[in-house]
Amino acid sequence: MKNHPHFDSTFWPSLIPGGVIVLLLWIIQWAQHLFVFPFYTLGVLPKTVHGLIGILTMPLIHDKLDYHHLLNNSVAFALLMSLLVYSYRSISFKVLFLSWLIGGALVWAFASNHGAYHIGISGVIYSLFGFLFASGLLRRYFPLQALSMLVVFIYGSMIWGIFPLVKHVSWEGHLAGILTGVVLAFVFRKQGPQRPKYQYEIEREMGIEPPDFEAELAKANEAETPRVPPIIVYHYRPNVPIIPLDDTTPSTPQTPE
Repeated sequence: MKNHPHFDSTFWPSLIPGGVIVLLLWIIQWAQHLFVFPFYTLGVLPKTVHGLIGILTMPLIHDKLDYHHLLNNSVAFALLMSLLVYSYRSISFKVLFLSWLIGGALVWAFASNHGAYHIGISGVIYSLFGFLFASGLLRRYFPLQALSMLVVFIYGSMIWGIFPLVKHVSWEGHLAGILTGVVLAFVFRKQGPQRPKYQYEIEREMGIEPPDFEAELAKANEAETPRVPPIIVYHYRPNVPIIPLDDTTPSTPQTPE
């Protein structure tokens, strides 16, 4: 992407924001073993006043004993966040902030309350995935389209997470996240990197008609080729009378007896 004006030549600075948040996740995970406080109660409990705090804190809390889940989320979030910052630097933090809040709010408002708290940063990951995929398609800009295909290639199987197929998995959070990402891609489609316009597109927007090169070429060919008037040649034949032959008249001379 470094040959395109909207992208930097180095990728590693884009790793910093995602790396800082991942570090915070692991610090909180470590704190859960140091303190007796039930951190899971900082998740979203749908349709309850107490659960409203989870809109802000849900992505920071993970299962105290499930390090495998936290490890998978850490890798996915760090990668997708880095791609977001690298490709959409001017709007990346807006997308992250809105994904964080809107996804949690949708879970609080529409998920069923079974007495279980929704925790984890998976919803934000789904939102980043949905944004990167949909935004590349909407902008029709080749580097961003390539990025869309890349995230689908790596995390395309995530789509199954929006269905209630596995118990104790917040499919509502996944569904809310991916819908949020797609909507944000549409909302911010005019901001951030855009496909460069060709000269004829700029002229069309300005109301300038493009030149008709075919007509100009035809005129040039006509000017270069001199017109020669046609020459008419007449052939005259003399008027020779034609004598018809009679059937009784011998066509060959007769010898006298």
